[in-house]
Amino acid sequence: MTIHWCGTGLSAIPGLRRLIEAGQDVTVWNRTVEKAQAEVGDLTNNIKAFDIDVLAKDLAKDDVIVSMLPGDWHVPLAELAIAKGANFVSSSYIAPEMRALDDRAREAGVALVNEVGLDPGIDHLMAHALVDNYRASDAFDGHNHLSFKSYCGGIPKIANPFRYKFSWSPLGVLKALLSPSRSIRNYAPLDVARPWDAISSYVAPLPTPESFEVYPNRDSIPFKDQYHFEEHWPVKEFVRGTLRLNGWTEAWDGVFKEVETLSGPEGDARLKEMSDQFWTDNAYDDGEPDRVVLCVDLKAEKDGTVVWHKTYVMDAWGDARGTAMARLVSIPVSLAIEAVMNRAIPAGVHAAPSDPKLVEAWMAEIDRLAQHLQIVDHAA
Repeated sequence: MTIHWCGTGLSAIPGLRRLIEAGQDVTVWNRTVEKAQAEVGDLTNNIKAFDIDVLAKDLAKDDVIVSMLPGDWHVPLAELAIAKGANFVSSSYIAPEMRALDDRAREAGVALVNEVGLDPGIDHLMAHALVDNYRASDAFDGHNHLSFKSYCGGIPKIANPFRYKFSWSPLGVLKALLSPSRSIRNYAPLDVARPWDAISSYVAPLPTPESFEVYPNRDSIPFKDQYHFEEHWPVKEFVRGTLRLNGWTEAWDGVFKEVETLSGPEGDARLKEMSDQFWTDNAYDDGEPDRVVLCVDLKAEKDGTVVWHKTYVMDAWGDARGTAMARLVSIPVSLAIEAVMNRAIPAGVHAAPSDPKLVEAWMAEIDRLAQHLQIVDHAA
């Protein structure tokens, strides 16, 4: 049973090294062999130039393909896995084209596991843990009014005037600014065309409480089902969003105003130009610590009174082990690979698991990756 790990970008390395060091049979595939050798050449010589046709010849039944490549590669690699009776793991969101492979994957008896990085990934585990905790509590009542918030952000540990630093190409961040979002506020869907139209403040319950700017991203509403919210539960608020340092909105005001005017090929060219400049001006320096803050919050109210309220909060930063972002994206991926190999995840298309045993085991591993991980009980 071979793990075919495709892509050795900045967020891939700790999880990849963990698997190789554990003695797993790993073939590393990367567009540039020399780059992969620089990252893991001290551990393995089994490094090949990525070519999907060559990979197809090497792939055997029950192997695992891991895609840490750009999103366009996920579905072709998942289709290859189905064709060969192999499995597939990715940290990325489940695209509709990936979801559409569910029946074929089940028929082939293979698992296509996605959303097992940081966000999405660890946030899902926290949400499942909180919902299960709430269901098991004396306060649980299907008529309680629920508020759910999940905010995650990669931010500089040492603040800079731009209030942000880039650990990879800024182009993805800029394009995300053009994406609309959908969440629930005051029991109704809230549609927002641009993130900066919905900036609010959130106080993270860290050991020293800290305020951040937050905004909703993507479409939060389908995650109600993923987190096993029942249809009849009254949901006052439900949002998955991004967390930024205070002052981010002001520092990026000129960026927002320009991005909003861009369209077509000329707009794409300008975005690329802006991305290159941001990478020059605001990339992390060698050895400079990044920081990741993730808060998942569930609150239940009855007759206007809070009857249950807990927050899963994580704070992690770069240290001698490398960046927090790389640890928290790639090591959960490696845990998902092991779960697939142990047949702990069934056939079909799946996101991060809700099985309490897996959630507990993975969170115990994640506790070792973060400098602070805690469930805060606000009602205690």
